[in-house]
Amino acid sequence: MNRIKKIWNWIDDRSGYSDYALPLLKHIVPRDARWWYVFGSATLTAFMVQVLTGICLAMVYVPGGDEAYQSLKYITEDAFMGSIVRGMHYYGASAMVMLTVMHMLQVYLHATYKYPREMNWMSGVVLMFVVFGMAFSGQLLRWDDNGVWSVMVAAEMAARAPFIGPWLSDFIFGGQTVGGSTLTRFFVFHVFVMPGIIFAGIGLHLMLLLRHGVSEMPNADQPVDPATYKKEYESRLEKTGVPFWPDAMWRDVVFSTFVVLGIVACAAIFGPPSLSSPPNPSNIHSNPMPDWYFWWYFTILSTLPSSMETWIILGSPVLGFLILFLVPFLSNKGHRAPSQRPWSVGIIVFGLTSLVVLTIYGYYKPWSPDFGVKPLPESVIGASSGPVFEGGQLVHQKGCLYCHHIDGYGGHRGPVLSDIGQKLTRQDITIRIMNGGYNMPSFAGSLTSEELSNIVDFLLTRDESQKPQTSK
Repeated sequence: MNRIKKIWNWIDDRSGYSDYALPLLKHIVPRDARWWYVFGSATLTAFMVQVLTGICLAMVYVPGGDEAYQSLKYITEDAFMGSIVRGMHYYGASAMVMLTVMHMLQVYLHATYKYPREMNWMSGVVLMFVVFGMAFSGQLLRWDDNGVWSVMVAAEMAARAPFIGPWLSDFIFGGQTVGGSTLTRFFVFHVFVMPGIIFAGIGLHLMLLLRHGVSEMPNADQPVDPATYKKEYESRLEKTGVPFWPDAMWRDVVFSTFVVLGIVACAAIFGPPSLSSPPNPSNIHSNPMPDWYFWWYFTILSTLPSSMETWIILGSPVLGFLILFLVPFLSNKGHRAPSQRPWSVGIIVFGLTSLVVLTIYGYYKPWSPDFGVKPLPESVIGASSGPVFEGGQLVHQKGCLYCHHIDGYGGHRGPVLSDIGQKLTRQDITIRIMNGGYNMPSFAGSLTSEELSNIVDFLLTRDESQKPQTSK
């Protein structure tokens, strides 16, 4: 023990740990800084999980051409604990995004962005957008069909910017189109540039936190007055403050431990995200979809009328960033308590509700053809042979079910055909199939007269009024 103590004293004397680190751990925080305050440290913990698992993956991952996809297959299927590590990196990204948003919502709800912590909020907004960028860039590194097409969509969006659009698109691609240079560029941003910005942002964030102190829980009787706030805050801290370690930090440790255990559990139970087919730009049936935390934005872009696409695509990210970044300048004094700021509660409720609804809508993506639909079983077709049976099979073979829904099967983009037989006549259905319509191609050149007749025969059997009614 004496030898260990001597070694530690030598390290402490040379490093200055007791002079610098201990005061940081022992700094005084408000006594009421309880479970509401754990999201920031948990976000940092999730980031460290990303750094550690990312280093492990980078030792095997090959950021170049076809080898990238094969290296990920090797990590997932053959490398020792590769599936667990890759799963932790994926679910760690989800945890980091969620915790970042939760931390920002808690800060906004308690108006912690008010004087003197305006820069705390502003640096946090920048960090949140960098986290989103890091999450998006990681999707391309899978180098599968879904990731490549997502980046192609992003480049097309950037190309709409006036004057600099073509340059932005070339910058994203690393050339004229997606290729090995695109992957290398995203790898550099994902592994070096964005983590470096996050490290610098965290350093600034913590420095500001130590300078201005941890905010107290909002009190309706203590509105923020820049002229007197600092003196009043320090006075209250002297009377009721407690050391960060161990009086307050143990909550952060407990919550962060549960976050890490949750990430590990998800990786072990659900495994890493599955890899789709290798990238193939000529595959027109690919249906690119971002990771779940971008589904809400995916929904907005997918359901926009064409006349508004460019304005929303280019304007909404910039406007959203500016509004959030400038929040402290709109209101940096006055009440912090949610009871005195009911509009802030309303904004959060409305925002979260919209986020959940749009995310669910993005999961079902009814605006997009479903190329993975199953053929109609005989129980739905209502026959095992003959023209009706042949027509029931053809609606799948010819792609009708990609967009149309029939008795629980098929996509949702087009009208439901479960009762088409009682709405349209044979002639009406024939004309619609042959001529096509809005967002529906013409099948005049791809169907024989016999195939057309069989499909119409089947669709005429779709009559809800003729189906037996079950008693409830």
